[in-house]
Amino acid sequence: MKKILTALKLAVLFTFIISAAILTSNLDVVVRTFNAMQTGTFSFQRLRYDLASFNIGQEIVNKPIQQKTSAGDGMIQVYVPAGEFLMGKPGEPDVNSPQRTIYLDAFWIDQVEVSNAMYEKCVDDGTCSLPALSENPYYGKWVYRNYPVAYANWTQAVAYCEWAGRRLPTEAEWEKAARGTDGRKYPWGNEAPTPRYANYAESLIGEAVPVYRYPMGASPYGALNMVGNMREWVADWFSDSYYSEMPESNPMGPDEGFERSLRSGAYDAVDLLVTKRYKHQPQSAGLSRGFRCAESDK
Repeated sequence: MKKILTALKLAVLFTFIISAAILTSNLDVVVRTFNAMQTGTFSFQRLRYDLASFNIGQEIVNKPIQQKTSAGDGMIQVYVPAGEFLMGKPGEPDVNSPQRTIYLDAFWIDQVEVSNAMYEKCVDDGTCSLPALSENPYYGKWVYRNYPVAYANWTQAVAYCEWAGRRLPTEAEWEKAARGTDGRKYPWGNEAPTPRYANYAESLIGEAVPVYRYPMGASPYGALNMVGNMREWVADWFSDSYYSEMPESNPMGPDEGFERSLRSGAYDAVDLLVTKRYKHQPQSAGLSRGFRCAESDK
């Protein structure tokens, strides 16, 4: 009997230690739950969807073909091989995204969105300027260190990527990294979105989550949160007609324009199709706008 009690005590202690470690490193869930209780918006469905973002016990299908770690900021980068892919929508697409077959040279893309902690390194180094803080409740707080950096405009995103030894991806690179070569609708395939795959309106979370969540929603090359969580700046000027006019090999975007392109629906998005395009003035920053970097294969 004593042996059984001892084993039970050890099991309880082990469970407590593991739970404490998980909660300590993921306090954002606790804070969100507390805030929801304070504002009267808490529901067990919302908490369940929040916990679903960890994909605990689920088999991860899309793993990186190859990966490396950037010396500049410690970002894990995943490899996207050279070749053709289907870019844009088939059938009767939006006028600004007819489907084309496009060739791209090989490149690397950040596995996750640039986090607050990563961006702070660039600020501390004296290279990056602070993101807009007046309405930003997340930057500079330990609990939110792994949240994607928000309120950084296009110019600040460019400065960060250059500091880290990389660059913003082109719109074509972003789309290939997100969907692979088979014309799929979402990074994980053609199955409709659920709160296990992405952070979007139906996840009920109402804000971004740490960049490492939703491994089940990974793209064919292992990049996370390529839809949902944050809209992401890319290098290109935006043009409604560019998909029809762009070269078939390594398109770099229009030579000029007034607005820069963004990709990926954010945490408040309803439409998560990987082909969805957004635009904003480059000096504009927002709570649902972030970025990730890319690097040409050498």
